Amino acid sequence: MAREKGRSLVAQNRKARHDYTIEDTFEAGLVLVGTEVKSLRAGRASLVDGYGVVKDGEVWLYGVHIPEYDPGTWTNHEPRRPRKLLLHRSEISKLIGKTKEGGLTLVPLSMYFKDGYAKVEIALAKGRKAYDKRQAIAERDAKREVAREAGRRAKGRFSES
Repeated sequence: MAREKGRSLVAQNRKARHDYTIEDTFEAGLVLVGTEVKSLRAGRASLVDGYGVVKDGEVWLYGVHIPEYDPGTWTNHEPRRPRKLLLHRSEISKLIGKTKEGGLTLVPLSMYFKDGYAKVEIALAKGRKAYDKRQAIAERDAKREVAREAGRRAKGRFSES
């Protein structure tokens, strides 16, 4: 069987971009067991409660839910077990320095297969306050309204409001 090419998305954490200000992103490999890979290939995973921790020079992913593989037997995996992330040494040392500063955390943004390998996109993020979230929503809505009005003007429809 030929190795698959390209990128196929398994799960995405949309709430993370709402709750956090993204500082930097990294692509990391995942250390998985066989039934986890089969469950991911079926498109089943949840990143909602996930977070990353740097421990003893290694990066671990906690709280990510990969449900058990239904046809699996007694060899099935634990759905919320900690999973080791594979990063370059320079990236790990950068993460160690940034997370020790305080206020920054590791949040998984998406999980996908890239050229047959399971990958997770993690972000170095800073939590937003409620007023920051409201401000971000207001800015996004204003940009959307400006784009909508520009589209109307381009089509020759003018609004009188």
